[in-house]
Amino acid sequence: SIGMLPSASLNSQNQGLYEPSHGSAPDIAGKGIANPLATILSAAMMLRFSLNQEAAAQRIEAAVQKVLAQGLRTPDIYSAGTTKVGTAEMGDAVVQALG
Repeated sequence: SIGMLPSASLNSQNQGLYEPSHGSAPDIAGKGIANPLATILSAAMMLRFSLNQEAAAQRIEAAVQKVLAQGLRTPDIYSAGTTKVGTAEMGDAVVQALG
């Protein structure tokens, strides 16, 4: 899903613009169904590439993997046998997984 794809545009000094590949997704704005994982993973990329915070980036990526392993899914990646959650619930689950 495009909701899972982080992106970065970097200059030669690793300064950059970090954002989810899906853009602002105005068609689902305010519905509580957007997948926040691309935004969260974009922040991890910023920590890694622009701020030299590899350990922090790895913690965030591990938290995202933990939440997905628990079966939590936003509607764009939902399938039978998983638990459908909204934007805030997914974000909160990642924060909780960070410990």
